[in-house]
Amino acid sequence: MVKFKVDNLINMNSELRAFADFLRERNIADEDIFASRLVSCELITNVIRHCGESATFTGELSEEVITITVCSDSFKALEFPNEIPDVFAESGRGLYIVRCFGEIENCEQGGLRVCIKRHL
Repeated sequence: MVKFKVDNLINMNSELRAFADFLRERNIADEDIFASRLVSCELITNVIRHCGESATFTGELSEEVITITVCSDSFKALEFPNEIPDVFAESGRGLYIVRCFGEIENCEQGGLRVCIKRHL
């Protein structure tokens, strides 16, 4: 498991590099590492831009799934909307992209959890 807090987009990149290295060390397929990084970037960016606070990231690995959980450290909860905008929407496009890579659910900590099925 990898867990960290990030409060700006510059720090996000170095922290996510460590997560990618964690996956690479466990021989995870390149396309799954790419998907994990893209999903993580979208979720963390949403917290920093829309909640105005730092984000707590947790990345976990099982035999079949990479699980990414991102929560806001503020009182504002990051929630998955009932309707996802399409790829041409002015806002919300990030959640559309995230949904293309995995299943999204609201989690009890006030954040979002995405499960990406691994290529085995």
